[in-house]
Amino acid sequence: MNLNWKKLTALAADELEATLAELPEPVRDRARDLPVTFERAPNAGLRADGIEPDTLGLFVGPDFAGEGSVPMPPQIILFLENLWDLAEGDEEVFRDEVRTTLLHELGHYLGLDEGDLTERGLE
Repeated sequence: MNLNWKKLTALAADELEATLAELPEPVRDRARDLPVTFERAPNAGLRADGIEPDTLGLFVGPDFAGEGSVPMPPQIILFLENLWDLAEGDEEVFRDEVRTTLLHELGHYLGLDEGDLTERGLE
């Protein structure tokens, strides 16, 4: 498959829904309320803030425990062209990477740090 934005977003959206459906109910309910957006790659503003150009996903905003204390709502951004590049054009690998990256960023929302995520196989 050639890099096709419409196709990538459809594949990612399907995997997002499948992943959320498998979560335990209390986590699933919170995760469904968390906006997930798809971008091609980190924009210039994110890169200026130190986000690497090949970043796969990003959680921004307060974690679950601190949600009410800041004006910026939490969200997850998945960088689909970077995920596609990592998958080397393989749809199945792309879906797996979307799933892993989504769960990784959702872990940050739930208050897990990089070490916690690595222990869970979500590096």
